[in-house]
Amino acid sequence: MLFTFQIYCDFSGYSDIAIGCSRLFGFSLMRNFAFPYFSRDIAEFWRRWHISLSTWFRDYVYIPLGGSRGGKWSSLRNTLIIFLLSGLWHGANWTFLCWGALNALYFIPLLLAKRNRRNLDTVAAGRWLPTWREFFGMAATFFLAVLAWIFFRAENVTMALQHLQGIFSPSLFSLPTVLPKDVLLLVSGFVLVEWVSRERQHPLEIVATWRSRGARWVTLCTHRGHHHDRGTGTGVHLLPILMKAFRRSLLLFCLLPLLWCARWRS
Repeated sequence: MLFTFQIYCDFSGYSDIAIGCSRLFGFSLMRNFAFPYFSRDIAEFWRRWHISLSTWFRDYVYIPLGGSRGGKWSSLRNTLIIFLLSGLWHGANWTFLCWGALNALYFIPLLLAKRNRRNLDTVAAGRWLPTWREFFGMAATFFLAVLAWIFFRAENVTMALQHLQGIFSPSLFSLPTVLPKDVLLLVSGFVLVEWVSRERQHPLEIVATWRSRGARWVTLCTHRGHHHDRGTGTGVHLLPILMKAFRRSLLLFCLLPLLWCARWRS
């Protein structure tokens, strides 16, 4: 299951680096990941996962093949093709082909029931917690994604099937013998930050918003103090000092999880 977060941080991380670097040169790139693990079904998952790749396959493969204009069976055929091609795009291996076929198997029932365009909004929009229906939808979608990632990560199909056999065995209901507390702590913090910021373009916008609000507040206070002491010549610009202290506090806050992990390892 931890590979599920590893691949997300890997793919989404390099996408964010590319987006940030492009903005330094005046270019704006599209968002590539939109909190996919909070999806309520597989169709929503694929609207939020690797958006640039999904959009490319839609525009240059699915639509030229006819899309959904040729009837139900034509739409099913085209859907299966793009999922299989998306698997081969990641590598010429049977494991990636099985990964694509499994995702197609997840998606096709929603397409047949015409429920693939149901969840177009953000989960629990304007609320702190999801409803029970949303929660179970996210849990089921996450579970299906974890099963598919087994084929993506395995070296061959036999190894993937062995992993699945080990999962669906009596040991499923026993406690794990290895419990990496530091990793679980980091994953829990990661999920919490993602959940709080799910209605934004990027999780770090929370920090940017807090910083901008703090900067405006400090600017207002120092501006008033400067005008108040202008006649005496004792006015002090506190903004640079307070902003430096704020940056140091923010850096310390970001380092706390690493310090906690070091404590657990020792």
